[in-house]
Amino acid sequence: MILTDSLLDLFLETRRHTEEICSPLEIEDYVVQPIVDVSPPKWHLGHSTWFFEEFILKNHKKDYVLFDADFAFVFNSYYETLGKRVVRADRGNLSRPSVQKVYDYRVYVTEQIKVLFSEDQNEELYQLLEIGIHHEKQHQELLVTDIKYILGNNPLLPSYSDKFVGHIEEEHEQDWISIDEGVYEIGHDTTDFCYDNELGKHQVYLQPYKISNKLVTNGEFLQFIEARGYQKFDLWHAEGWDWVNNNSVVAPFYWHLIDGKWHHYTLKGMQQVEKHLPVTHISYFEAFAFAQWKECRLPTEFEWEAAQNFFPWGKRWEWTESAYLPYPDYQKAPGALGEYNGKFMVNQKVLRGGSVATPPKHTRHTYRNFFHPNLRWQFTGLRLAK
Repeated sequence: MILTDSLLDLFLETRRHTEEICSPLEIEDYVVQPIVDVSPPKWHLGHSTWFFEEFILKNHKKDYVLFDADFAFVFNSYYETLGKRVVRADRGNLSRPSVQKVYDYRVYVTEQIKVLFSEDQNEELYQLLEIGIHHEKQHQELLVTDIKYILGNNPLLPSYSDKFVGHIEEEHEQDWISIDEGVYEIGHDTTDFCYDNELGKHQVYLQPYKISNKLVTNGEFLQFIEARGYQKFDLWHAEGWDWVNNNSVVAPFYWHLIDGKWHHYTLKGMQQVEKHLPVTHISYFEAFAFAQWKECRLPTEFEWEAAQNFFPWGKRWEWTESAYLPYPDYQKAPGALGEYNGKFMVNQKVLRGGSVATPPKHTRHTYRNFFHPNLRWQFTGLRLAK
């Protein structure tokens, strides 16, 4: 497959969108790292640029000159194959390079990519550019969620942007969709882009089940809180119960009880919780406990995929009951790109769908997101099954 103008346009559109996400920030916001899971916006800007430099320009552009020889050490994330890097927890200590220099780096690499692809087009370059684009789109989602964490843990709880569209009501009536038992095909099987963890289309046998056509709402989760769901040990996994007690968890992340009413921090600032909107920022532990309380369960990722044509999705990442494991005949890519997904297939749960932070032209019904069960800084919600 040879590069088309549309792919280069997508590359340029993606590069612009990353910077648009950062445009409401103050310069002081770019370097903050409150916890190890959250990376500073400046680091995201540099890392997504380094990816194109490391995997494309260094190996394929003749006489390519590095923008800065230290940037591979600063902006490598977890690629052991590519050498030493800044410890993840220390990304917030990078007061240098400056924000301006990182933006200069972005311009430099973007222009070099444009020059390279005006001179040379081949299947390998096409595939590398495509994965680089979607890698940056992943970081756009992380940028939004990390910015929310940074501002949502600022004592002043400042607003990110009044233009951010984060509140989407599912207006259709709640219903249970019945899915027949049988053998269903799972996995990606088109020529469109996907990650390697979606490959290996295979068949799974499913027992008959029902799945909700709506996400669980704030109002429903508020009923769980009022029923003292966070205090009932029998609803929780043992590890989840330890997590609740060790961290004094009493509500979804960003929720605050103010004058007897629940509020939550949003990217538009602090607002009163709206009961009709889908609940978000919950851990797998909380999703599981809520399902137990409702005498239901979470769907497996295979049940979710088999039923996805029957309900709207993409408003929240949805926890599933499936462990993040390789599909049959899974093959890691050679070299550093083989570290992209495969080495994380342990101790994590699969999420399906997408969220209000997911950029355009990125998610699909076979997309497999994955996080540890205790994490909830992403826009995570749940859908019930039984």
